[in-house]
Amino acid sequence: MTTTMRSLVVLGAGTAGTMVANKLRHRLPTSEWRITVVDKDDIHDYQPGYLFLPFGLIEPEQVRRSRHALITDGIELVLGDVDLVDPRVREVSLVDGRTLGYDELVIASGTTPRPDQTPGMLGPEWHRSVGEFYTYEGAMALRESLDGFSGGRLVVHVTEMPIKCPVAPLEFAFLAEDHLRRRGLRERTEIVFVTPLDGAFTKPVASRELGHLLADKGITVETDFLVEHVDQERRVLVSYDEREVAYDQLVTIPLNMGADFVARSGLGDELNYVPVDKHTMLSTEHPSIFVLGDASNIPTSKAGSVAHFSVEVFVDNFLEYARGEQMTHSFDGHANCFVESGGGKAMLLDFNYDTEPLTGKYPVPKIGPMDLLKESRVNHFGKLAFRWIYWNVLLPGRPMPLPALMSMAGKVVPEDHPTTEKQEF
Repeated sequence: MTTTMRSLVVLGAGTAGTMVANKLRHRLPTSEWRITVVDKDDIHDYQPGYLFLPFGLIEPEQVRRSRHALITDGIELVLGDVDLVDPRVREVSLVDGRTLGYDELVIASGTTPRPDQTPGMLGPEWHRSVGEFYTYEGAMALRESLDGFSGGRLVVHVTEMPIKCPVAPLEFAFLAEDHLRRRGLRERTEIVFVTPLDGAFTKPVASRELGHLLADKGITVETDFLVEHVDQERRVLVSYDEREVAYDQLVTIPLNMGADFVARSGLGDELNYVPVDKHTMLSTEHPSIFVLGDASNIPTSKAGSVAHFSVEVFVDNFLEYARGEQMTHSFDGHANCFVESGGGKAMLLDFNYDTEPLTGKYPVPKIGPMDLLKESRVNHFGKLAFRWIYWNVLLPGRPMPLPALMSMAGKVVPEDHPTTEKQEF
């Protein structure tokens, strides 16, 4: 008796797409499942490395690899731009006219900076006095701009949330402060952090701790700033309430949006993120479509750790789903993020849908060795070591000795926390 071959198509060969394809190839019978991954080119970037490129702390060749080299044997990698997804006939159309049928679809197309969405951001000074580090090209151009910077007003600016890696703008401000200090330019430079939020971060305890760190480093914070346009000629940011922030060098994080094909296919919200069940990653509209990584609208950070932890949960669910069984595993929104703070130190945040970042030790209670919401050199080395882990453990789909679901073990809940008395779990 012949078995009908089923087709799984993954749109996106970034962090989430590569991980899930590799993990499922190891778990799904090759005689029963065909796995195809689609992306526009053969370049896979280690995106956390973008943060370090402008300061010369990492070299360009350490950031880029071939997608083909990262995809497990037995998976077809198709290079091409996605034009449309038609869930009614379960078909993906590429811009060049090719079509791919699927039984199940995983959208892992990520999120992308869109400077075109803010009037005046693109212009003759783009990637010069108006810089960004959310793309490889932007990070390399900013490296050149910072090399020629001799002092003045350095403004780090977030257009709107959500953004990929929400702590990265803060990290840039901290690393810039350290970089300028080492170059003897700190006394000649005013650093301003401009955010649409009412504080340094989205969660109260973390916002307080990060706010203290900004103050300690002499970085001014301009909150509740919703940019209306950038005036490149006058070198000012202008908000909707007509406030102005002048700059000599602007480092902006443009509006982040999901892929355009999501909009063309009628699958997304106003920012092209696909609505899903936040515990199973299954589309709320289409039973054959799952969404992983930054492409979904789940209410947690758009970060590599979320892609990692959610993929772990998803794989177990998908195996049940493929057998026609009920999915029994539930993702809790677990995220952890290293926050480079300069001077060879970093902080670590660990949180989920229900629990904000708290102080404590991670991953072993009372021992650590990493400190939560506190600067340490161990945290910094953890962030540096992660690049090796990313290439050699995470992307190949090898197991990591960290639970996918968040644990309260080792976390300290402060006395003024709104839900509980002070205690250490």
